[in-house]
Amino acid sequence: MGDEHGTVVIGAGPAGLTAAYELLHRGAPVRVFEADEVVGGISRTVERDGWRFDIGGHRFFTKVSRVENFWHEILPDEDFLLRPRMSRIHYRGALYDYPLNAGNALRNLGLWEAARCMGSYARARLRPPRDQSHFEGWVSARFGWRLYSIFFKTYTEKVWGMPADRLRADWAAQRIKNLSLAKAIRNAVLPKRNRKDVTSLIEEFQYPKLGPGMMWERCAEEVRRRGGTVQTGTSVTAVHRDPQRRRAVAVTVDGAAGRRTEPAAHIVSSMPISELVAALRPAPPPEVRAAAQDLRYRDFLTVALVVPSEFSFPDNWIYVHDPGVKVGRIQNFGSWSSYLVKDGRTCLGLEYFVSADDETWRTPDADLIVAATTELEKLGLTRPGVVEAGYVVRMPKAYPVYDERYERNVDVIRQWLAREVPNVHPVGRNGMHRYNNQDHSMLTAMLTAENIAQAAGHDVWSVNVEQDYHEEPAKGDGRRSTGREAPLTPAPPLPATTAAAAVHRDGQSSQPP
Repeated sequence: MGDEHGTVVIGAGPAGLTAAYELLHRGAPVRVFEADEVVGGISRTVERDGWRFDIGGHRFFTKVSRVENFWHEILPDEDFLLRPRMSRIHYRGALYDYPLNAGNALRNLGLWEAARCMGSYARARLRPPRDQSHFEGWVSARFGWRLYSIFFKTYTEKVWGMPADRLRADWAAQRIKNLSLAKAIRNAVLPKRNRKDVTSLIEEFQYPKLGPGMMWERCAEEVRRRGGTVQTGTSVTAVHRDPQRRRAVAVTVDGAAGRRTEPAAHIVSSMPISELVAALRPAPPPEVRAAAQDLRYRDFLTVALVVPSEFSFPDNWIYVHDPGVKVGRIQNFGSWSSYLVKDGRTCLGLEYFVSADDETWRTPDADLIVAATTELEKLGLTRPGVVEAGYVVRMPKAYPVYDERYERNVDVIRQWLAREVPNVHPVGRNGMHRYNNQDHSMLTAMLTAENIAQAAGHDVWSVNVEQDYHEEPAKGDGRRSTGREAPLTPAPPLPATTAAAAVHRDGQSSQPP
């Protein structure tokens, strides 16, 4: 089978659509199949009754110049807002500034507790935890046990639904690589405008005025205009391979037009890598299937509540560390863009990190709206009786889980794919089971397009591992002076600290943590 069959792209999220756009730019034919009825993946914008919801919060900020250029090639400058970044932490009835404000943190913690936190940090520096392979050891080594236990442990376990000592340190290192208590204090004492040397400390970011889905809706239009196809509501149910030739040769798709087989010279897959393995025909050997079945995901649920604008707050989101409520984070969509809200009201999005088989996920929408309203009132963010309407948005497989087995499982799958079907190219967050921000998901797609069209030989798996996304940008890198938190993803929010300057998932995709 020659390249005349072109490339099939599975999934129309940021990675899939970027790959399609880049391949078309290089003259390579493309067909995109998206199981959902809308494009954008976790970076979509959901619209209900004229209200718009960002799933997870997506601050558009990157140090990858080609991603920055891509955004502005798809959307004109006038479609971007430059927004101030503001996030705080709700803990024991108090709001802690983030980035760290020394006076605010001291008032909220009190002198005695602050002194105990600093003493704990000093002990951690003198005698670091022996095992730093998991999240608990890695973070407590950099912030001290007391700050970790107050501000990281509860929130992280709420997000991931597992003990923090079972969560791999890879995730913390990827999200907060260049931040420690010492650096947080330096940034608090010696503030600088628009700090970008640490991702979590950016002060401004870009944002499409109608939400991040605006970017991907426009990108899908461009793919079609350039001769590609984007079919929504169409699932890829099988990926066919020729074991003797060691290549994938076709996919089976199922949609409104019925079931059919589409030949392919290459397949770019942003579907969850576990589902990709399950779709392969003939099936991979048992050890590969077992590795795929052992991968875990965290699902995401937003309850959006319409309230009068007097209950608005300036934050993009507030992290909720109170173990007495289930909500993990609360967005104020009006603080992202006035185009998302209307009529002198705002919409607050209460975010819950769940599993698709748990009680919260199965709870009817009306009951979730009542429960979320009760939690909002319990936290003191609204008065009883002010919620005017509510909406529920569910997002399965929002976050790949970095548990103690994920790395080995991914390695088993990755090595088998490279050997047996090298023309199948995993990209993006779920496609690679890697907690990539939106820009890094896009970069994996860009490099993959070059590998397909130009045999460039890029190691796509090195993205967001070898690159210094969290570091000070190199001088003269050509990057626009703009900011964005996932996201950059999902995402998901990272746990935050007060005196430790809180650590979040400040990216574009945001989409948890």
